Amino acid sequence: MNEPTVIDLFAGCGGMTVGFAQEGFAPVLAVEWDKYAAATYAANFGEEHVRAGDIADVKDEEIPQADLIIGGPPCQGFSNLGLKKLDDPRNQLWREYMRFILKAKPQVFVIENVDRFSKSPEFEMLRAEVEHGILRNYVISHGVLNAADYGVSQRRRRTIIIGSRVGKIELPAPTHAREPDPGSDLLPWRTVRDRIEGLPVRPDSTELPDSVTEFFGERMPGTFKNLDIHFRRDPRPLSLERYAYVPPGGGRFDVPTDLLPKCWREKATGTTDVMGRMRWDFPSHTIRTEFFKPEKGSYLHPQWIPESTQSDDSRWIKGDPKKSVNRVVTHFEASLIQDFPEDYLWVGSKVAIARQIGNAVPSGLARAIARQIRPFIN
Repeated sequence: MNEPTVIDLFAGCGGMTVGFAQEGFAPVLAVEWDKYAAATYAANFGEEHVRAGDIADVKDEEIPQADLIIGGPPCQGFSNLGLKKLDDPRNQLWREYMRFILKAKPQVFVIENVDRFSKSPEFEMLRAEVEHGILRNYVISHGVLNAADYGVSQRRRRTIIIGSRVGKIELPAPTHAREPDPGSDLLPWRTVRDRIEGLPVRPDSTELPDSVTEFFGERMPGTFKNLDIHFRRDPRPLSLERYAYVPPGGGRFDVPTDLLPKCWREKATGTTDVMGRMRWDFPSHTIRTEFFKPEKGSYLHPQWIPESTQSDDSRWIKGDPKKSVNRVVTHFEASLIQDFPEDYLWVGSKVAIARQIGNAVPSGLARAIARQIRPFIN
């Protein structure tokens, strides 16, 4: 087999594998504890090489050799308020990642994590292993990359670490920019319009289709694809009234004070992106796991047209309810903004699929990393 091989740890629903597979890497093992995410991965890449369960349960002899290991061990409980002790038992997941490196002997490994990862104790542990531990044969490059700089219609900042024992591999150079300099090879950022324009603005259903498939010996909801997950919610009239006042790029401060919940009325600053609306001609904010809740971020559909007549109070401008789309983006729209293929298959409940989408690495970012690494693989 001429294709370089890849192991995906903490694989989620397969966002990173999508990007690496598109650049010619062949997955030989994926490990994911969330059974629905593992089933989504299996639906798209095959069940035979997927382990749905605790990474610690994978025995050394079950770990194949591979050219590359990718994944994002969680930083559970990590915050800006302080650093955890290195002996925190949650670091066991990091030691499992290193066990796989030791056994699979990859030429290269890739770690992705939150943007502030370089200030974490997990990063210090990793650096110590590179300097004088089990990773001493590897040299690392690391930095924070914005997915929008690599052709994704989303501003999502992630720390990327590339470890290599076949020569230092720098992080990929951006291919896109917000405002490319004239004469440069950079392309403009891709936009929300690029991914979701043309989809039905008022989906017919509020539910997933009635479908069940077996994965890992268990019957699960699915598989679903494209318009199967393009369903709406039915907000209360008060919520719709709030949404109507939010223009593209706006948020809770555009809503009349008397319509706001008490907690927001009494908080005059901060949480600026809640109840926010996307913009057609700009990348979205980060798609999180609860993108279906407007109070969690800027997830309202970008279509908004003000009414032709306004009230005497010019502070509050309301959208035309017949021409504006006062709903959050659907699961399908969120998956496209996360750069999943339109025909990607999904398994699980509505909440489980949303969690998979929000936790994923955009495939366009993964593809840029894969493209950078591929020439170094022997």
